[in-house]
Amino acid sequence: MTTDAAPGAAARRGRPGYDRDRLLAVVVQAFNDHGYEATSLGMLSERLGLSRSAIYHHFDSKEQMLEVALAQALDGLEAVFDEPEATTGPADARIRHVLRGAVLVLTAELPSVTLLLRLRGNTEVERAALARRRAIDGRLRALFERARDEGTLRPEVDPRLAERLTFGMVNSLVEWYRPDGRTSPEALADAVLAYVDAGLTAR
Repeated sequence: MTTDAAPGAAARRGRPGYDRDRLLAVVVQAFNDHGYEATSLGMLSERLGLSRSAIYHHFDSKEQMLEVALAQALDGLEAVFDEPEATTGPADARIRHVLRGAVLVLTAELPSVTLLLRLRGNTEVERAALARRRAIDGRLRALFERARDEGTLRPEVDPRLAERLTFGMVNSLVEWYRPDGRTSPEALADAVLAYVDAGLTAR
């Protein structure tokens, strides 16, 4: 009798099963380790110690896994821009709120944000996620434009450049930030805001 169980799965059969969130966390780590395209269902089956049919109990396809993982990052970032502190008041205060929120989302959803930042746009799901990411960039740029008009952005700084420099700094955190390190998410957000205030704020 044949089976589609991964090698070694029988030895692990007695361990607790995965719920959808725990399974997705392992999948996202595999995508980050090997790249989405290079990660096969067989690789996921072996890493999880589950049969393909057990994986399909939670997700219809590898593409759906990617879509759900990317939504974890994108939904959180978009929600920051929709909070009252980001939609009313002086632009510089709104920018600070957005950047603090973006750092906290990144640290809370580090694997998913890492996956988002490494997309190549080779599939429809990836292209849709990249379009959402560009829209987020545009929302921050619009806030910097408002700050320029209000006189709280240094006049020599272009809002588009300010957006790219700022999000570039935030995005770079995925390369070195570790949740088990000495720097808390709140302290990290404070440091980012200090740099932005020093470099972009009109005095």
